[in-house]
Amino acid sequence: MRSIWNGAISFGLVSIPIKLVNATENHSVSFRQIHTADGGRIRYRKVCELDGEELTADEIGKAYEADDGSMIPITDEDLAALPLPTAKTIDIVAFVPLDSIDPLQMGAAYYLVAGGPTAAKPYTLLREALKRSRRVAIAKFALRGRERLGMLRVVGDAIAMHGLLWPDEIRSYEGAAPETSVTVRDAELDLADTLMDTLGEVEMDSLHDDYREAVEELIAAKTSGEETPAQPAADAGASKVIDLMSALEKSVRAAKSTRGEEGEDGEDAEVRELRPGGRRKADAKGGGGGRGAHTKAGTEKPKSAQKKATSGRAAPKKAAAKRTTAKKTAAKKTTAKKSSAGGTSARSSSSKKTAAGSGASGTRGKKRASA
Repeated sequence: MRSIWNGAISFGLVSIPIKLVNATENHSVSFRQIHTADGGRIRYRKVCELDGEELTADEIGKAYEADDGSMIPITDEDLAALPLPTAKTIDIVAFVPLDSIDPLQMGAAYYLVAGGPTAAKPYTLLREALKRSRRVAIAKFALRGRERLGMLRVVGDAIAMHGLLWPDEIRSYEGAAPETSVTVRDAELDLADTLMDTLGEVEMDSLHDDYREAVEELIAAKTSGEETPAQPAADAGASKVIDLMSALEKSVRAAKSTRGEEGEDGEDAEVRELRPGGRRKADAKGGGGGRGAHTKAGTEKPKSAQKKATSGRAAPKKAAAKRTTAKKTAAKKTTAKKSSAGGTSARSSSSKKTAAGSGASGTRGKKRASA
């Protein structure tokens, strides 16, 4: 990796020689401007507006434009002679918790490479101190003609530095938030939580630039003379304003379907909480659905059926009573007063027993009467 800056880290009285290299790279596809009529390149030429002469890079310097429009030349030697301790030094000024740094401040990222064998020991010392303290170092350094703010943290076995914006370079968020007062319901928040849980986490290494891949496929197709990839049709409903709850519910279903968590026929299974002892209480009452309700419904008869059954049993009892009376009369005539009082009582008792038993069957009562 090519270094873009050489200097040292100032860690109190400890000096660590380092080289600064870019920790990131740009993979975006770049384009050139052309003349659409003939495909010729469009180039920008640097021309002096006073004499119209085209200049090379060596002939171009820098200057500060004053309020009156005059130019004040500033050379590289002038900048190098500035009394800045950070001109060639990354000066650590404090150690703070990582969460105290606003992500809005973070800019370009760099790796700090130890500058030779002598830098190995102090470099490792700083790295391990940052690890154990679980803090990051705030430093000042000068790069490309200006002093900057940086944050040093441990990445694996290396020390990385993030360029930070100065606090006064962060704009206020006022005007960014909606001015209209709205109320978010708990149900909407619950659905949003469900959607976040369903989407879950992601491996950052699995993310890639779909747009860049599509552009590369387009370039490859044009280069080989093949048909260019078709643009997918835009979702007609994407621009419509829909109900927030409906959008959240559809999003949850889509996320579950993607993860294979969808129920049968595309419907989500409803999960209900079963409280401890709740089922036994329901069974004891004979209700609450399930077997209790089925048993009760199966054993209980309608009132009309009960009335019919009662009337059906009452009729044989009355008929049996009449037949018993007739039997008594016939018995008296046949015996012609020869039966003793004891025999009559026995027959009377037997007749009563027969009348009680005849209630179960009219046929049996009839047989006893004929006997």
